[in-house]
Amino acid sequence: MTIPQLLLVAVYGLCLAFIFCYSLVQLHLTYLYWTRRKTIPAPGAIPDESYTWPAVTVQLPLYNERYVVERLIDAVAALDYPRHLLQIQLLDDSTDDTSELIRQKMAQHAGSGLQLEHVRRPDRSGYKAGALQYGLQQATGDFIAIFDADFVPQPDFLKRTIPAFDHGQVGVVQTRWGHLNQDYSLLTRLQAFGLDAHFTVEQVGRNSGGHFINFNGTAGVWRKSCIVDAGGWQSDTLTEDLDLSYRAQLRGWHFRYLQGVEAPAELPAAMGALKSQQYRWTKGAAETARKHLGKVLLAPMPFTTRLHAIFHLLNSSIFVCVLLTALLSIPMLYLKHSVPALELLFALGSLLIVSLLALLAFYWTSLYQQTGSVWHTTRRFIPEFFLFLSMSMGMSLHNTVAVLEGYLGRKTPFIRTPKHNLQHRHDSWRQHAYAITSLHPVTLLEGLLAIYFGYGILVAFRLQDYGLLPFHAMLMLGFGAVFVYSLNHSRRA
Repeated sequence: MTIPQLLLVAVYGLCLAFIFCYSLVQLHLTYLYWTRRKTIPAPGAIPDESYTWPAVTVQLPLYNERYVVERLIDAVAALDYPRHLLQIQLLDDSTDDTSELIRQKMAQHAGSGLQLEHVRRPDRSGYKAGALQYGLQQATGDFIAIFDADFVPQPDFLKRTIPAFDHGQVGVVQTRWGHLNQDYSLLTRLQAFGLDAHFTVEQVGRNSGGHFINFNGTAGVWRKSCIVDAGGWQSDTLTEDLDLSYRAQLRGWHFRYLQGVEAPAELPAAMGALKSQQYRWTKGAAETARKHLGKVLLAPMPFTTRLHAIFHLLNSSIFVCVLLTALLSIPMLYLKHSVPALELLFALGSLLIVSLLALLAFYWTSLYQQTGSVWHTTRRFIPEFFLFLSMSMGMSLHNTVAVLEGYLGRKTPFIRTPKHNLQHRHDSWRQHAYAITSLHPVTLLEGLLAIYFGYGILVAFRLQDYGLLPFHAMLMLGFGAVFVYSLNHSRRA
C-alpha cells in the first residue's frame, strides 16, 4: 500500500471508531432512561399556602423581536407567582421597533402590580451572555428564570420548578422544550423529532445517572448564587449556557431536569434560520470543549461521568466524522477492490451498522414516550428517522465548518435565530424583517456533494458492491434536500 492509501484507511477507520463510540454512549443513555425513568420523581403538586416562596427574577433577553415580544410579555405577566416576589427584566438590546412595542406593552400592564423593568445597555457587548450578566447585577431575586423571546411559559411554571431546589447544592432546574409549530412543515417536524430525543432520552439519561447535563439556554431556573460562584455569564463561546453549565458542575453544583414540565417554543421554519441556529450550537459546543475538556479530564469524578462529559463536549465533532467518512467512502470502495488483502480491514464498515442500531434504539425510545404504542411508534418512526438522519447528514458540511472554526478559535458574532410567530401552516415568514435569505458559499458545495454521492450509487452498481448503497442514497437525499431548501428559502415572497 502507498502512503496516501494508508492515510486514507487510517482517517476512515478513526472516524468510524469515533462514530461507533459515540453511538455506544447514546445507547448507554437509552439504557439509563429505560432502567431509571420510573425512579425519576414526577413534578409534585404545587405546595400549599404554608410554603415560603423565594424572590425570583425573570430575565427575558431580547434583540429585535417585533413578532413575538408582546406574546412573551403577556405569557410572563400571567405567571402565577406572588407579585411582590417577582421581578421581570426585559433585557432589550434591540435596534428596531421592538423597544417601542415593549414600552406599549408595559403601559398596558401598568397598575397590575407587576415589577416590569425595561433594561437597556449602553452597547451590545457580549451579546446574550453580556445582557444576562448586565441584568444579573440588578437582579433582586434569589433565583433567575430565563426565557428566550419565542417561549411561552405556562402560568404554573415557577410554582412547578422552584420547589425542585430542595437543597442548597441544586444550582439549576431545567425543563423540557415543547413546540408551538411542530406541524408547520416537514422541516419543523424533523427538528422536533431530534430535539425530543435530547429532551427525553439524553437529558433524563444523564441526570438519572448522576452525570453532567446542560442548561439549554432558556426554559430553566438558576440559583443566583450558583451563577456567581461559577464565575457569571461569559461571552467567549457562542454557547454561554453550556459553558456556564460545565463551570458550575465542575465546582460541585447539582443540576435537576424536570421532564414533566414543558415550556413550548417556536422552531425555525426556514433553512437559513435553522442553519444559523445549528452554526451557533455546533461552533459553541466546540468552543466549550476547547475551554473545558482539559478540566474534565483532570477533575475528580467517576469514570462513567467523565466518559459522558467527554462525549457531551465533543458531540458536535460527530458532524466532522460523518462528513469525512462520507467523503472517503467512495475512494474506499475503489481501494477495497484494488487491494484484496485489505478485505478484513474493510469489515470495519460493519461498525456503521452497529452505530445505526444504537441510534435506532435511542430515537425509537424518544418517540415511544410520546405515543405509548409500539405499533404507532414504529409506523411513524421509520419514515421520520430515515428523513431525520438523511437531513442530519446533509447538514454535516455546514456544521463541520462551524465545528472547525470553534476548535481553531476563530471568533464570530452571536447571531440570534429569527422568530416569526408562526401559529398556522399558512403563516408566512418570507416577508418578515428578520428572514435570512442570503446564500452561503457552502450551499453550492452541498449541491455538488449531492451529485458526488449520486455518483457513489453508480459506483456500487459498477463494482457490484452494495454495502454502502443505502448510506450513499441517504447522503444524496440529505445534501440534495439541504441544497434545495436553501435555494427555495432564499427567495422572498
